[in-house]
Amino acid sequence: MSRRISQGLLTGPLLAALLAVMAVACSGSDRAASPPCPDDALTCPTGASPASPGAGRSTTAGDDSRTGASAPPSPAGKPAATAGARGTTKKPSARAACASPGACGFPDTRTTGPRIPLTPHSTGALTVRTDGLVIQGWDITGSLDIYANDVTVIDTKVTSDNWWGINLRPGYRGLRVLHSTITAVPGKGPDNGGVDYAVSNMGGSSIEVGWCDVSVFGDALAMGQGNLHDNYVHDIAPFINRDGEWQHTNAVISGGGNTGQLIIRHNTLLNPTGLKQGASGSIGLFADTGVVRNVVVDHNWLAGGAYALYGGDKGATGIKVTGNIFSTQYHPASGGYGAVAHWNAGGAGNVWRDNRMSDGRPVRPEPSP
Repeated sequence: MSRRISQGLLTGPLLAALLAVMAVACSGSDRAASPPCPDDALTCPTGASPASPGAGRSTTAGDDSRTGASAPPSPAGKPAATAGARGTTKKPSARAACASPGACGFPDTRTTGPRIPLTPHSTGALTVRTDGLVIQGWDITGSLDIYANDVTVIDTKVTSDNWWGINLRPGYRGLRVLHSTITAVPGKGPDNGGVDYAVSNMGGSSIEVGWCDVSVFGDALAMGQGNLHDNYVHDIAPFINRDGEWQHTNAVISGGGNTGQLIIRHNTLLNPTGLKQGASGSIGLFADTGVVRNVVVDHNWLAGGAYALYGGDKGATGIKVTGNIFSTQYHPASGGYGAVAHWNAGGAGNVWRDNRMSDGRPVRPEPSP
């Protein structure tokens, strides 16, 4: 489907005990700050070994018993995590200048994707119907079509040749896709060789996608409501779809008409697609199926597309765009035609604040036509 152009004296044992408590309280005070973690995140990088990803049935690498298992320690070079942690670290600001996403604290290949060794699984187009299932440690050749509640995909790689990598069907809820790689093989997809969606939410409930490395798909993260954080979306592959047209590409896309909130926070979202090859946005908030409402676009690195951000159009309300960096790595204006289009400055609850180019220039949107 085509789309338009994210803290007296004491002696003997008492003194020793006090010193021990102080040592624990002060440990880690000189460490580098961890990346931010949303309140509802299942895991959060903290420098500790990961705990179990949560209650429920588990499918782990080399273990098909689905009885639940704790995640192995993180390998070197990848941030570790703890289940249920809630971070309070200050997010990176849109400072005067940024040379690259990683240099300025945004996600890249070093901070996203699986943290453990994987086991190959050639699943093909796999339908998931088990509530609470945890898929972990798999290197999947195929795709996941989810007709179940509270499914978690963690520390996994999906290489798809289907319309999507991971898809949540209507009427189901609670999907979490964490610390995973979702990619495809260009030319092997069903849309005239193209592949459309890395993670798709077809339902009306929120899903979480965090610390994922996403590439190739035309519209990478597609949903009206969800929590998208700490992801690295890159190397989108343009293609001519079944209708004989260049498929319009977006790192994040929402078609409007959403009933919940969409949070797009602390992601690196790159769309290098050429303007004559269907480039649309790094974030595309479009009123294709209804009014765009209740979207947070906060502290992301955006680059590429015709415009880096499509802001929701005239009727959009509750759109908060704050602290983002619009990178010039593909175009001097971030997008080929500019940084932002279709921004409804007068919409109720709409906020535009502290958004800058990567060279330090402030970004001021033009009003929606």
